[in-house]
Amino acid sequence: MYRARLWSVRHARGIDRFYGMFERLLMRLAPLFSAIGYQRLERPFVVVERGVKGLLFDCKMCGQCVLSSTGMSCPMNCPKSLRNGPCGGVRADGYCEVNSQMRCVWLLAFAGAERIPGGIERIREIQAPVDRRLEGHSSWLRLVRERTGSTARPAP
Repeated sequence: MYRARLWSVRHARGIDRFYGMFERLLMRLAPLFSAIGYQRLERPFVVVERGVKGLLFDCKMCGQCVLSSTGMSCPMNCPKSLRNGPCGGVRADGYCEVNSQMRCVWLLAFAGAERIPGGIERIREIQAPVDRRLEGHSSWLRLVRERTGSTARPAP
């Protein structure tokens, strides 16, 4: 999984472009999702999302994906779960102070953000703390619900 994470950061520009197209597709399908019901779609979406994002980003399924704002480097892979930049413990060689075999997630995030048009501006945006109630739920469906104004929330 670690190698896949590194690959995703190196290919952040293409993945970001693909994600933009995928997001537009999801928004076009919003009326269908609403008709079927978000509760019914949650489980199949989680299975697919966990598989795809788990493979590419070592996704932890926090339910609040910010990959497009963090250079395709998932901040939940940080041993300290930092959502807004590196801690003061990044080693001089760029590796994590907690896991000396892993490059700092945030250094990777900045490297990925540099590859994405507008990525540096996006990475500077302050991310909200993780809402643990959304863990294990689909961030894709959450995005559609938020953008369409649907009040349906995933069941706990």
